[in-house]
Amino acid sequence: MAKRVGVDKWIFFTTLLLVVAGLVMVFSASAVMAQERYNSPYGFVIRQAIWAVAGILTMIVLSRVDYSRYNSPRFVYPALTITTLLLVVVLFFRDSHHTHRWIRFGNFFTFQPSEIAKPVIILFLAWFLSTRLDQMRDWRNTLLRAAMMPVVFMLLIVKQPDLGTALVVAGVTAMLLILAGMEWKYLFLAIAAAAPPLAALLFWVPWRRARMLAFAHPDLDPQGAGFHINQSLIAVGTGGFTGRGYMEGMQKLFYLPEAHTDFIYANIAEELGFVGAIVILALFVVLGYRGLRTAYRSTDPFARLTAFGITTAILLQAFFNISVVLSLLPTKGIPLPFISSGGTSLFFTLAGIGILLNISKKVD
Repeated sequence: MAKRVGVDKWIFFTTLLLVVAGLVMVFSASAVMAQERYNSPYGFVIRQAIWAVAGILTMIVLSRVDYSRYNSPRFVYPALTITTLLLVVVLFFRDSHHTHRWIRFGNFFTFQPSEIAKPVIILFLAWFLSTRLDQMRDWRNTLLRAAMMPVVFMLLIVKQPDLGTALVVAGVTAMLLILAGMEWKYLFLAIAAAAPPLAALLFWVPWRRARMLAFAHPDLDPQGAGFHINQSLIAVGTGGFTGRGYMEGMQKLFYLPEAHTDFIYANIAEELGFVGAIVILALFVVLGYRGLRTAYRSTDPFARLTAFGITTAILLQAFFNISVVLSLLPTKGIPLPFISSGGTSLFFTLAGIGILLNISKKVD
């Protein structure tokens, strides 16, 4: 099979377009809030730009590092240990919005350990499963051992609490196990076992139960639990086909909560309309297609699993975020990859793209 001379340019330039679009829309969605909070409209976008530059440089460096370096216990075990420690340590930092998701260093730099958990789990599973593809029927020595670290990570992330990210980790883990050859019956058994605790998390925790009820009946409490989704739908609906115009959105003016993070896609739909929303969606489709193509054409099992995991993690997060904005799923705090304000998410997503680009060099 002929090998590619350079990286997949579709992946590279689509990623850059998404990052630039993210910076443009973060400024639009956050300028008023930044002026109120920092006395400068550039407070959020400058921070995001710094993370973007660091992430792009890291992406370029990692695109030149042979991916096989990660296919070793000398890399995997320290990565698992450090990530576990970070997920524990973050629980002892002061909370923000009643959650313990960020390790803070002063007022400017914050770090979200759950974001590093996603690529680490992908690399762990790719390493562990790539040498056991013929042992996927062995539930005790293969499936159970493969699931242990993802479950530990999920439990720690749920403790923060961040159920959305835990579900992303669960989804990526399930798809990697299926790709590696796990029988579907084991997936159904896992879903059945997880259903009772998941139901408890959704319906026994008051604020999550309120969100579930608001999802089913958003008009029953429009100023309370249904406020997020109602304001999001107003933003999407008023955008029309071509939008109000860049920087002309009204919902971001302290109506739409988290307009620059979790609900930035609603701001895109309001200002750039159906056209702008579809363009962003199309960029994710292109990125997803090229990433899955890279995975499909990789002859190395570790490379195939890694490329598949990185791509599906991005697509899953985009799916969850956009579905929440459009009220197709209950409200979850999952950022839109590359677009939402959030430095840790942007940095580690770009780092994952760097690994994917390196893998793409080895396929035709």
